[in-house]
Amino acid sequence: MTLHYFKVGAVAALSLALSACVSMETRKAPAAPAVVDTVSPAAQQAENERVAALRAQPAWSFQGRVAVNKGRNGGNGRIDWQQRDRQYVIELSAPVTRQSWTLTGDSHHEGGRLEGLDGGPREGEDAQQLLLEATGWDIPVNQLPDWVRGLVADDAAAAEQVERDGEGRPRRVRQMGWDIQYLDWYPPQGDQPGLPRRIEAVSGDAKVRVLVDSWTLAQP
Repeated sequence: MTLHYFKVGAVAALSLALSACVSMETRKAPAAPAVVDTVSPAAQQAENERVAALRAQPAWSFQGRVAVNKGRNGGNGRIDWQQRDRQYVIELSAPVTRQSWTLTGDSHHEGGRLEGLDGGPREGEDAQQLLLEATGWDIPVNQLPDWVRGLVADDAAAAEQVERDGEGRPRRVRQMGWDIQYLDWYPPQGDQPGLPRRIEAVSGDAKVRVLVDSWTLAQP
């Protein structure tokens, strides 16, 4: 089987399975935070403390829902993201069909493995590129560990633009060809800093939407 037919088959299988899942959001979403021209010193200090607290957490995870579109291919399903330092394990599942896929990788582009596809696991030097070649989906998995937590991606090209809300949190970030919008946030809870609830990332005809149901931060 050629790579072309492998891609077509993988995309069709993923799209069919994921499209059977419950939609991302059935109730009316809250209004997104407004962009402000100037952030107050107090809000800027609070945001600096939020960023520092998150950077100090080497292990964290979230569970939620994801919707992916690339041209005419797309679908939605459950997502479980486990992160420790630079390594991540992403599980994507379709509860109705009981199909699942697991992507393991390193955010510093040191190899990736995709399991759950017909024909067996596939491996590559870059998890993001591996996912794109195997499924046709363009998901910035190497930058999402930062972006999904409301951080400008570390060890990457400088952000071209960062717009902030009244609390100093990023409202919109443009970096590495992606436009990331933060549409809803969880407020701080105890020792847990504020974290995004709804995120949308767009690059050309690629779009990724994430709705986080729960966050878990492990202590250093």
